[in-house]
Amino acid sequence: MDSSLRDLLGARYGAAAPEGVLPLNPVLETLLAHRTLRSFDSRPLPEGLAETLVAAAQSAASSSNMQTWSVVVVRDPARRARLAELSANQGFAAKAPLFLAFIADTSRLRRMSERHGEPMEGLDYLELFMVACIDAGLAAQNATVAAESLGLGTCYIGALRNRPEEVAQELGLPPGAVALFGLCVGYADPQAPAPQIKPRLPQSTILHQERYNTAREQEAVESYDATLTAFSLSQGIGPQGWIRRMFTRLGTPAALQGRHRMKEVLRNLGFPLR
Repeated sequence: MDSSLRDLLGARYGAAAPEGVLPLNPVLETLLAHRTLRSFDSRPLPEGLAETLVAAAQSAASSSNMQTWSVVVVRDPARRARLAELSANQGFAAKAPLFLAFIADTSRLRRMSERHGEPMEGLDYLELFMVACIDAGLAAQNATVAAESLGLGTCYIGALRNRPEEVAQELGLPPGAVALFGLCVGYADPQAPAPQIKPRLPQSTILHQERYNTAREQEAVESYDATLTAFSLSQGIGPQGWIRRMFTRLGTPAALQGRHRMKEVLRNLGFPLR
């Protein structure tokens, strides 16, 4: 195994790193080296970057080529600051020079239906909202990989869903469109500590052969909890294990930080969800 690949897998999985994987190439290296960046430099970004990232995003798969997503590029500092405030006051979202809001968007097809006088009753069903979310997620990940291959850092902002109606108003979204998450893009601040690769669950908890198998799940999760606790301590953020973090994150509706009303919000924003 290539030593640099071994290092990347070791950082991602620790002692649970898989064996016998394929040789490293630039695409795999970009993917395996992913880390979240929250400290951005003020350096200007290359001309045409947003368009290039969106081209990469549009190159992702799309269910039946329906392309039920959109992206709003936000460069204006004042608007980025307002979006950061709406996203649990995550200040780094305002400092990133480029903010991409990824939108689950069935409105384009609905407008086409109205223009042509042809019904699209399928747009009213939960299935189409799920398709829009999947399409947007696939597109955003392509954009993320493209940005990181260019030496940029990224950070997803799921808290954009905390106050979705206000975000929709800020972005001027039509009915049938909702912001799913933001993506911060920029160069790393050279004065800030470099982000490290965060460990993930062992593959034994994620990868199943032929049929789902939970036989060794408890042991693997507890081992990962210890690994993530050690990682968190090494990053100076306290003993944040995975198990307690999940209980805290999901223990009560209040822990969802406003997202517990998502079904109501989506219907308010033009998704019937039949």
